[in-house]
Amino acid sequence: MSSTTDKIKGAANEALGKAKQGLGDVTGNDKLKAEGAAQELKGKTQSTVGSAKDTVKSATDKL
Repeated sequence: MSSTTDKIKGAANEALGKAKQGLGDVTGNDKLKAEGAAQELKGKTQSTVGSAKDTVKSATDKL
């Protein structure tokens, strides 16, 4: 997967996770809030992986 794809998927998962948490808050659904938190964390991880790929590529391009 490319770094751009990782970043896009990461941003989508973060947004969906935040939405789930908000919906869980409104409805009082603790399971939905937990799922949202997990999905948001997954998104942050994906975005970090994408950034790391960019850093590695940039470093190897300089060699």
